[in-house]
Amino acid sequence: MKVIIIGGVAGGATAAARLRRLDERLDIVLLERGGYLSYANCGLPYYIGGVITEREELFRQSVEGFSSKYKVDSRVYSEVIAINPDKKQVKIKDLQKEEEYTESYDKLLISTGAFPIRLPIPGIENERIFTLRDVCDTDQIKDFICKNKPKKALVVGAGFIGLEMVENLHKLGLNVSIVQREDQVMLPLDPGMAAIVHQTLEENQILVYLENEVKEFKTEGERFLVHLKKGEILETDLVIMSVGVRPEVNLAKDAGLKIGELGGIEVNKYLQTSDQDIYAVGDAVEVTNLVTKKQALIALAGPANKQGRIVADNIVLGNQSQYKGSIGTSIAQVFDRVVAVAGSSSKVLNAEKIAHYQLYFHGQCHAEYYPNALPVTVKLNFSKDKGTILGAQVIGTRGITDTINLFAEAIRKEDTIYDLQEIEHAYAPPFSSAKHIVNIAGYIGENILTGRVKVIQWHELTQENPEGLYIIDVRPLFRYEESHVKGAHHIPVENLREHLLDIPKDKKVVLYCDVGYNAYLGTQILRNNGFDNVYNLSGGYRVYTTATKDYFK
Repeated sequence: MKVIIIGGVAGGATAAARLRRLDERLDIVLLERGGYLSYANCGLPYYIGGVITEREELFRQSVEGFSSKYKVDSRVYSEVIAINPDKKQVKIKDLQKEEEYTESYDKLLISTGAFPIRLPIPGIENERIFTLRDVCDTDQIKDFICKNKPKKALVVGAGFIGLEMVENLHKLGLNVSIVQREDQVMLPLDPGMAAIVHQTLEENQILVYLENEVKEFKTEGERFLVHLKKGEILETDLVIMSVGVRPEVNLAKDAGLKIGELGGIEVNKYLQTSDQDIYAVGDAVEVTNLVTKKQALIALAGPANKQGRIVADNIVLGNQSQYKGSIGTSIAQVFDRVVAVAGSSSKVLNAEKIAHYQLYFHGQCHAEYYPNALPVTVKLNFSKDKGTILGAQVIGTRGITDTINLFAEAIRKEDTIYDLQEIEHAYAPPFSSAKHIVNIAGYIGENILTGRVKVIQWHELTQENPEGLYIIDVRPLFRYEESHVKGAHHIPVENLREHLLDIPKDKKVVLYCDVGYNAYLGTQILRNNGFDNVYNLSGGYRVYTTATKDYFK
């Protein structure tokens, strides 16, 4: 049997290696349009920033190594320009020889990935404007920086890749700005968590133009100017366009394969396309979002690798392995903070009309009494019926990967807040706390789900009519005097019982402390003394002040 794979990197290269491990007799042809079969795509920003110092470290497998170790006919600079499903042939262009030829196949795998969106903006073809998809793009950006020694850079788009580029350009000493069409960076985050990233960017002197777009790129003499839709004119030396990606589906579409509503290749649970002899994986395909149960485009290396392995199994062993879907687990470094996401945000859940509770809370990366304990902020979304975990967002400095991975597995398995309480973890003071963050999330979630505590979110508090509220700051006096929610009354938590007669029962009573715990204690004191309309400000004053601050003004 002859298998042709279009595209290397995560999905295609993984499938090729797995195919050979399963069957020594297969005729495997791996075709790659670029010059490299398998490279660390996610490491490209860090090579530009000098964190990865050696270019060779980016490459996971060479043509020679792949051919000798796996006996795969690996061809670089070989672009597939057409697929003929009826004849089971592909037309290939040798980009070095400028020659075209055909190859037949028994099974075909499409792993063409996605391409960066390049908006139709006047002046977009300027040589100082770059996108980042592959090693070639990386080399061009690196060469431009080395030759031209730019002092200013503008990143258009503030997703995970965009912010990684911001940090790495900043490491090189450039003055970096961001233009973002939406009202926040990192769209998978809910606004309260995105505000922490805004705070981080502000602390590192990154200027961000939110709810704005590039209108035009202009050159005036030696000056390169960026005109924004709100009227600002920015001078820069270098622009990175990072406004998202689109599935590369032209080959599949021209071959008559079915394309989904979102623009990706439609595949079944075995990752077969509408042609049973053609499979597709990676950023080019639509998959099931395991939270919303709807189709989604999830451009991540982890899912692509898993899909490549599954397709190889199905080609050799018959359709036995299924790809169930993805929850979009991702993580990024933004200066000194680590930002991680799994599952769905409240924005997505609200759009899908999925009823859910939200909770914010703060923990530590390890035991608080052990030196250098650093804060971790968590936002958890869970269903109102069973408490099923729907989404998690975690921001901190250390221990974030382990925490988000535990949440991700809980989301994938459709665990509830009660299951979070049962998760057993390794504990020693330098590494964790006796109560892990995911356990605490389960305890808080149970209190909310069972009605033991009512929570109010920071944005809900800002929308409430002040006349119907009685806000209590339960922190020590010096914290209250430093700053507090407008209109808040100061009653320390330890003095609440002495002031029960001062607190009205005909108003919504909202308690807050810095992080939420002492306010929770206060709500229980009031609740056990006959107060019913009592709320804890979720995440405390720390989330409230971060989320309500106007950044980049």
